Amino acid sequence: MTLLAPETVNLVDPELYATGDPYPVFRWMRDNDPVRWHGATEYPGFWSVTRYDDIRTVYGDARVFSSAQGILLRPQGHGQDPGGGRTLALTDPPHHKALRTLVADWFTTRSVRALEDAMREAVRAVLARAVALGECDFVTDIAARLPLYVICRLMGVPEHEQEMLFSLTSQAFGAGEPETRSIAHQQIMAYFVELMYRRMDEPADDLVSALVNGEVDGEMLTEEDILLNCDNLLVGGTENVRLAVAGGMQTFLDRPADWERLRSDRSLMPTAVEEVLRWTSTATHIMRTVTEPVMLRERQLEPGDRVVMWTPSANRDERYFENPDAFDIARRPNRHLALGAGEHFCLGAMMTRTEMRILFTELLDSVHSIEQTGPAVPLRSIVVNGLESLPVRITAK
Repeated sequence: MTLLAPETVNLVDPELYATGDPYPVFRWMRDNDPVRWHGATEYPGFWSVTRYDDIRTVYGDARVFSSAQGILLRPQGHGQDPGGGRTLALTDPPHHKALRTLVADWFTTRSVRALEDAMREAVRAVLARAVALGECDFVTDIAARLPLYVICRLMGVPEHEQEMLFSLTSQAFGAGEPETRSIAHQQIMAYFVELMYRRMDEPADDLVSALVNGEVDGEMLTEEDILLNCDNLLVGGTENVRLAVAGGMQTFLDRPADWERLRSDRSLMPTAVEEVLRWTSTATHIMRTVTEPVMLRERQLEPGDRVVMWTPSANRDERYFENPDAFDIARRPNRHLALGAGEHFCLGAMMTRTEMRILFTELLDSVHSIEQTGPAVPLRSIVVNGLESLPVRITAK
């Protein structure tokens, strides 16, 4: 099929992802203009990078393609990202490595395995609650709860305070009114201020204590840096799993034969998880800022230029994936970029995969049927790709 040049397509229009279809646009760009200038709108102008190999090149050179000026497009009137150069996601080497080392022990294979039994118990409780409700929203009532439980546990949030934090994060990162989201986010930050001071007085074996008492480059983090990193960990520790699991469940509901195939052959679970990650590609875009003149493909990029990598495009690149527009739970190889690459490869990748495996396994083991009871509502976002809600009825075995 021949596609027309998408001259009139606005890649920073949320409706393109909520109600449109960006994949033909990305396909045309990969074939005809893989490093393409996108003029300024309410967002600054940027270079769009859509091919898998070019995106890996950008990810792989943190010196030339910096994270310190922000990793997401921001409206021009919003100024610089306040976390720039200060949080795990928004720093470059060597500062990034030093900051990552502070928290890395909580995301090792050994640490993740130690949490597996607790994760299963949490999922069983979540599913029992969903069954009791009869009809529920798969996104908020199921997919969002396990990752929040895990990151709260790692950060040292007491169990009796987790439901309150769940309610606030649902408001802050949901699709409600901007004022409601802003107030909820301020309340989350106020909570972490209190938790930070608690850990200053009484250190514990958790992530917040590591940030409070650790040193980076021989200096302790400022209070503002601690809070920014708490916020970064909370969002990073929940968004990927929530959106990937919900999007994966919708895909299985649309393709029941794949769900039954996975039920009958659990050896497919690892490849199914990877395919859900590729298929959902929950980070719609990731940005870098050029630090010195560089050629990318045939384009000359200058210092200060923004480079936007479109993850869903990379993960459908025909040059790298056979039949990329097909959902294949047995796909091998599957070296997708849903969890990033290079210096900023997702710190919680092992945790993400484990949470998804346990959640899907428990759904297969303990649920008789999952029936979609209404239309799925997609998020209106250029930042994350996924569902705002997915109404379902769950019946226990």
